[in-house]
Amino acid sequence: MRDFRAIAERAIKKAAPGKECPGSPAIRPRAGLPWPGACQEPARLACRGMPADPLPTRLRLRLLFGTDAMLGPGKADLLQQIRETGSISAAGRAMGMSYKRAWSLVEEMNAAFREPLVQSARGGASGGGAQLTAMGEAVLVGYRRIEEIAAEAAGAEIAALAGFLRDMPGGK
Repeated sequence: MRDFRAIAERAIKKAAPGKECPGSPAIRPRAGLPWPGACQEPARLACRGMPADPLPTRLRLRLLFGTDAMLGPGKADLLQQIRETGSISAAGRAMGMSYKRAWSLVEEMNAAFREPLVQSARGGASGGGAQLTAMGEAVLVGYRRIEEIAAEAAGAEIAALAGFLRDMPGGK
């Protein structure tokens, strides 16, 4: 079994011989980025030996609860969009999906959890709308926290695996 941390550290040293990269995971992990120490500045990505493209390597998780329910990045993004827009249709539009698809995903999530995640009101004179319930907020925050923990825990291994990719036009 290979030691991915050692491989990642060698890749960092090879990319910037004689000095540590300011974005090195050994120096300072940064929350909310694709891996610990990741930086969105192209110069720092390049010094880590990572591609300086706008779509860095990222971790996407899907939680499967038995065979009947799942929660993944799409549903979490939908919940977040509903929180931000106050509307299922606006959330769906922002994600490039139909209202019917967005509503179907909301119904699926509401049915899967003990309490509904989204509460909606019909349109009309008052305009309708949707909002996350307390349970919806808890589920979204919990899912985002799991993403953060997983990305942080696997950061060096993800960087090492990305370092194994072939060179492709426009980066790795």
